[in-house]
Amino acid sequence: MWQALRTELAPKGVEVVTVALDTGGADAAGPFIAAAAPDHPSLIDEAHVSAERFGFVNVPNAVWIDEDGMIVRPSHPAHVKVSKLREIEVTPDMGYLGEMLTELQKFQVDAATYLEAMRDWVEHGADSRWALSPEQVVEASRPRPREHAEAAAAFELGQHLHRAGHRDDAVAWFKRAHELHPENWTYKRQAWTFVTTPEGQPSDLIQADNDVYGTSWLDEVRRLGPETYYEPFG
Repeated sequence: MWQALRTELAPKGVEVVTVALDTGGADAAGPFIAAAAPDHPSLIDEAHVSAERFGFVNVPNAVWIDEDGMIVRPSHPAHVKVSKLREIEVTPDMGYLGEMLTELQKFQVDAATYLEAMRDWVEHGADSRWALSPEQVVEASRPRPREHAEAAAAFELGQHLHRAGHRDDAVAWFKRAHELHPENWTYKRQAWTFVTTPEGQPSDLIQADNDVYGTSWLDEVRRLGPETYYEPFG
């Protein structure tokens, strides 16, 4: 869908750039990018630098940047289509997968409004009701309390230790990041995938219960509430 949107908007001077956040680099993210065969710039951010600078806490998140390099819409959920997973009828025989789908189908997703907003911004620029002034961008940007700053540092230390081969030592710092910023799903999913992905496989998307972290994607969605997984766009 991002490719279709890029094809639609490119003649109007819009470029779509997608970024995969994965400390595993090309080995982990590459197969998913290859399967999508994008015709737009598709980057891999091994160090989660874009998440740190723009405030991404989940996927898909996006920012809008105008032709002058100014952010006109800070980090936000960016759904350009409704996942077909939301249309699957959940039956008792599905087991754990069915439990995941039940929670996923409760997420707040409004792709129609998001597409309308993007098209309006592209058409009207700064005059679009969806474009924010620099002052509004600052006001709307996520606050950065001390706990979140410490979480970012802990997550960076965890990544460093993991890349250096000290994987057991990295776990404590990943756990600290999760504790300090529980709403940051990129911290959680990155750490979980290191322990739930089978050897030789790309990143695991299910991220079930594991002995290392004692929790899972499903556990955390239920604990925090599926309605909090994505903020409403508006």
